[in-house]
Amino acid sequence: MSEPAPKPIYHRILLKLSGEALRGDRPYGIDLEATSVIAKEIKDVHLLGVQVAIVIGGGNIIRGMEASRYGIDRASADYMGMLATVINALALQDALENIGVPTRVLTAIEIRQVAEPFIRRRAIRHLEKGRVVLLAAGTGSPYFTTDSAAALRALELKAEVILKATKVDGIYEADPMIYQDAVKIEELTYLNVLERGLKVMDASAISLCMDHELPIIVFNLRIPGNIRRAVLGEKVGSRVVPAVGE
Repeated sequence: MSEPAPKPIYHRILLKLSGEALRGDRPYGIDLEATSVIAKEIKDVHLLGVQVAIVIGGGNIIRGMEASRYGIDRASADYMGMLATVINALALQDALENIGVPTRVLTAIEIRQVAEPFIRRRAIRHLEKGRVVLLAAGTGSPYFTTDSAAALRALELKAEVILKATKVDGIYEADPMIYQDAVKIEELTYLNVLERGLKVMDASAISLCMDHELPIIVFNLRIPGNIRRAVLGEKVGSRVVPAVGE
């Protein structure tokens, strides 16, 4: 007899991807091979019956905050960053649909020729119909990061968890890319993150998750199968929760 199919503990997730994830090993832009690998990881989760919404950043193309430091008006720079996330969303949509995953791109700023405007009920309906939903253009307002957009959209869509994909395998007391002896923290509370100034997500995103007790799992996207492990409830990365031990 064949083994029973594994059952996910989460049925609707919000996956937060950085723009750098699509960059691969390139200094900037989109690496189609890296994007294809991410699409396959998402497909593995989709095949489990998990409803997947994705908020994607644009840092592989332009970061609004960094552009503003070079003299560009901050609001204009942030809108440029939002457009970068749309480009990334379209690239990931193409990679997903090439492997048979139905996908919709919804944007917080209207670009009707290439994507649907974000409407909460419509996004939920897409999820219910088994479509992966890519949420681009952040919150649609300047001065907010895509971390804040991820927290906001997760709550709007009633996601059960935020999966924050990074290039390290969890949350550390210091940057492990700089400090080799940095200690990994397996589990911590939202207040721990805020009080210690840990760079998990920005403070407004953490506060929003704390107010609504929305758990966050931070994990290494570059380890194959990590998204699947997270939705199956296996130990992966680090968790931010209302109280340690929950």
